[in-house]
Amino acid sequence: MFGKKKDKEKKVREPFNPRKEAKLLPGYIIVAIWVFFTIFLLLWILAASFSTAPEIMKGEVFKFATGLHPDNYIRAWQANSISTFFLNSLLYAVVTMVGAVIISAPAAYVLSRFTFLGNKPIRSGFLIAMSIPQIMIVLPLMSIAIQLDINGSRGLLMFLYIGMQIPYTTTFLMTFFQNLSRTYEEAAAIDGCTPMMTFWRIMFPLAQPGIITVGIFIFMNIWNEYFISLIFASSSDIMPVGPGLKSVLTSMQYTGDWGGLFAAVVIVFLPTLLLYIFLSEKIISGVTGGGIKG
Repeated sequence: MFGKKKDKEKKVREPFNPRKEAKLLPGYIIVAIWVFFTIFLLLWILAASFSTAPEIMKGEVFKFATGLHPDNYIRAWQANSISTFFLNSLLYAVVTMVGAVIISAPAAYVLSRFTFLGNKPIRSGFLIAMSIPQIMIVLPLMSIAIQLDINGSRGLLMFLYIGMQIPYTTTFLMTFFQNLSRTYEEAAAIDGCTPMMTFWRIMFPLAQPGIITVGIFIFMNIWNEYFISLIFASSSDIMPVGPGLKSVLTSMQYTGDWGGLFAAVVIVFLPTLLLYIFLSEKIISGVTGGGIKG
């Protein structure tokens, strides 16, 4: 059995073609340079987070002449308010992820499985909403927030984040619901399930790969968001990591704690890196699964 499997694998593999590989060589070189530069940059930041300010200024972060300095992380977490920014971003990302999925999944299901008057205009509206730049809606939103006296609050930020993620999340999930077989709904109807019961008990779990994928994308988008929080997070108590890290960088001009700054950068970067490392397969399967007819 194992011998036959190996024979099949050998037949599938294409023979080495020097001419074909030579044409791809420039692309390989560009990718190799990009990978090397990216890895070197990440290693330099990591090394700098364990170094002292003089070592960083001299460019000697890999020598560790005075040893490792893990206290940079303790100082960054406590003294530079990174803990507050980190927890705020975690709150915003989780609440936005859950809220956007709960709102968008039923909408995506209805738009993809039912034909009704206004279906196409609503779909087009979501696509148009995705194309509107954030800078165009900032001033109207700021004016409304000031009139309602809700500016500078965590609730406002979470409301804005959820609203901005709904068009993308709905459009993304529509693909998954469109490709699910209708036999599931027919079987559920025979068993006496209402459309709402069918969605939550059957269709929603079946769309789990897409929901997980779009949830990860939402989390990363909110974690890395900067512009909206810069405008509406007027207090450091509600700032996420984006503008918070900028304020830490500004303070470094006076304190010179460059080791603490790079430690803060690593702390901020770590969640998205871990998400990608441990969930990369789910992301890939979720993105490719949306194009496969069930």
